[in-house]
Amino acid sequence: MSKKILSTTHSLLLLVSLLLSANTFSHHSDAALDLNTVLAISGSVSDYSLRNPHAYVTVAVSGENNTVVEWDIQMASAITMRRLGWDRDSLTIGETVNVGLYPALDGRSYGLLTSITKGNGEPLVASPRGISRSRPAITRSDSIAGRWLVDRGRLPDDYPGGLDELTLRDLELTETSRVMEAAYSQASDENPELACISKPTPAMIIYTDLYPMEIVINNNETITLRSQYFDQVRTVYMDGREHPPASELFHEGHSVGHWEGETLVIDTANFAPHRSPYQNGIPSGSQKHIVERFGLIDGGTHMAVSFMLEDPEYIVGSMNYSRELQNVPDADMSPFNCDLESTRRFLPD
Repeated sequence: MSKKILSTTHSLLLLVSLLLSANTFSHHSDAALDLNTVLAISGSVSDYSLRNPHAYVTVAVSGENNTVVEWDIQMASAITMRRLGWDRDSLTIGETVNVGLYPALDGRSYGLLTSITKGNGEPLVASPRGISRSRPAITRSDSIAGRWLVDRGRLPDDYPGGLDELTLRDLELTETSRVMEAAYSQASDENPELACISKPTPAMIIYTDLYPMEIVINNNETITLRSQYFDQVRTVYMDGREHPPASELFHEGHSVGHWEGETLVIDTANFAPHRSPYQNGIPSGSQKHIVERFGLIDGGTHMAVSFMLEDPEYIVGSMNYSRELQNVPDADMSPFNCDLESTRRFLPD
């Protein structure tokens, strides 16, 4: 799909790099953005913050009759921006920047960053897509324990993007689910992410696009799964117990596991209902059930991961998905520390 490229009245430059910014990244305010239009603005930096789940830069653009319009521009998480080479000194208050952005649909001065160049011509890397394409040194593991990221070179050509796009493509919705999806607004308190509430399984697997997943084998009784994204933590019980009664519900569900040879199989049920576990308004209910499989391949440099998802209240049939992760023992797992102000900043006043 082609993109329109517009310019504000007093933009100094239309960046050539805007034409190269075809890839965006999934996040909770995409629904409020015009992803078919790239707007170019030039102005001075009036605010800059690195926070999670979104970093922001505010650019003051001069208009007619000495007016100034401040554009609030959303970026990826602080963790992702740092992986792209950003730090607290990447931008300085008062310096001139040329910015490309996807503008808000409602006409306010808000957008999603697609490209940014300093006034001196120095470009800054803006898009987080592809940061895991640089293959780390091959490291072998003799266990699924460790830290793992997606191997983008092994994703299929038709991989649509993040969790929201994948589930929109692969889930067949019930009528109830279609009605709830259509009624959902990401700019409302129905959106769990506005309260820094994580998206439950299988989000942890899909977010290995950008954030490492860590598996810790504690003992014969439990295994811990962690995602850096939203500091998600799951406990898998390996002691042979069954799921609790259906009346006992948990945000991450209740997970029991067993070994099939050297492959870990995790069965998760007893999920608490969630209004938007896939970031797109498709809900999940207490009948949600997931079976995941984790097993080493290629001599331990990679791990094959798959899941089967069913939720008869909202999904027709099941969703089956698989991907291959690469062993990244030195991956940063610093806390995500979701900031409530940052996660709500995209909301209209």
